[in-house]
Amino acid sequence: MIAIRGATTIENDTEEEVLSASKELIEKIVKRNSLNEKDIISIITTCTKDIRAAYPGPGIRAANIDVPILSMQEMDVEGSLKHCIRFIIHAEINAVPKHVYLKRAVGLRPDYKEDK
Repeated sequence: MIAIRGATTIENDTEEEVLSASKELIEKIVKRNSLNEKDIISIITTCTKDIRAAYPGPGIRAANIDVPILSMQEMDVEGSLKHCIRFIIHAEINAVPKHVYLKRAVGLRPDYKEDK
């Protein structure tokens, strides 16, 4: 089993942006790690406290990923990145995880920046 990390940001706290960003993030993680839905055990999502319009779960499910999802609020640390959605995906594969950071979340882990 491996754990795959990912994060993205939204510009405005709207349901449409939360769902769209969540769908984009899960699709990129799945593609980059060559995952199938059956490989995914569960997903934990967190959002910063300034995201209240929607949960990431429906965005994940819109990408045809229907696994157990738990959504939580990220710790509110002074100076931390705002409007940020984070995922940790537990997958039953034998591979080195390829983490995905998008938009302003790239600054959280520039060492994981996807090769262009």
